[in-house]
Amino acid sequence: MPTLPQAVIEALENRKGPVVFTTVAPDGTPNSAWVGCVDKCDEDGILLADNYFHKTRANILAGSKGSVLWITEDGTSYQVKGRIEYLKEGPLYERMREWVKGMNADLPAVAATVLHVEEAYSGAEKLL
Repeated sequence: MPTLPQAVIEALENRKGPVVFTTVAPDGTPNSAWVGCVDKCDEDGILLADNYFHKTRANILAGSKGSVLWITEDGTSYQVKGRIEYLKEGPLYERMREWVKGMNADLPAVAATVLHVEEAYSGAEKLL
């Protein structure tokens, strides 16, 4: 797996607001959702909490790849693309539940979603 470029890690840490998480249904229909619970999870992945996924969850379980798009505080856009892993148990799931429940105990924290980054962009510039 490719390693996230340092510029992407820093941009994720300095993002402005939630990210846009996009998946695709088996029939080719795209679906985008705002996701506020996002963090770097390892050297190649971005962790997103499934709190209220519906179409997104169905797309992931059907094998969709995905993308995450965000903007930094200084107005620079970033996008990462890759395969998605959906976890309902294990260390990343437990980490996500603790983190989400610490932010807001009312959030359901259904599953940990990991986007394993295969491509990364800053605007039109390909970083990975």
